[in-house]
Amino acid sequence: MVTTNRAEAILEELDQADTLDKLYRVTFRMRDVYDVKHVVYYWVNSVGENYGAGTYSPEWAERYVEKDYNKIDPVVLGCFQRFDPVNWKDLDWSSKAVKGFLKDAMDHGVGAQGLAIPIRGPSGQYAVLSINDAREDDDWDVFIREYKRDFMIIAYEFNKKGLEFEERGADQMLGKLSPRELSALTYLARGLSRVQAAHHMKISEHTLRVYIESARHKLGALNTTHAVARAINSGLIVA
Repeated sequence: MVTTNRAEAILEELDQADTLDKLYRVTFRMRDVYDVKHVVYYWVNSVGENYGAGTYSPEWAERYVEKDYNKIDPVVLGCFQRFDPVNWKDLDWSSKAVKGFLKDAMDHGVGAQGLAIPIRGPSGQYAVLSINDAREDDDWDVFIREYKRDFMIIAYEFNKKGLEFEERGADQMLGKLSPRELSALTYLARGLSRVQAAHHMKISEHTLRVYIESARHKLGALNTTHAVARAINSGLIVA
């Protein structure tokens, strides 16, 4: 299947990604190459553990989990019921709750346009690659016609990489955390607030956030809570 030069660049980087942290970097690279607002790859492995890699802000990732938006998110619900690429415009956004969710998402930098590629692997493994933007309808339609084939191929390769990680064992794929990243997660695991953790580490809250986000990327965590849980379960920190 023929792909554009943009896709070739992304596929080359995907092929070289051997840690979850590097998989994160590919989503940012893809966002920039295709000039869109966000790219997110999310998968659930065969035993039900969630992984995520993407360019949404940490504030939105935390809020999404806090509000249990996965229960009403038309993209999540729609992709579970489909096998082909899903244009967000074709989903049902009519309910009051969903309209509120969309407004909240846009307030956090998420565009109203999107294309989601559902992928299903062996033993119940499931994944979605989403491309998000704020183009006008006509421009978005042109964009999708031009690049949908790219995105389908890239989604397949993203999932191949996810399956490789699962086969090798998730613990082997965790990026090595720095001592400061480990300290930040340890303080949070012990119940300290970010303000308290920053005070103990003698750093600013901004610097603490940098350490936490770096650790989250390396761990393939969907949010800070998930990062702490993964670090504990992997024996990287002791609460």
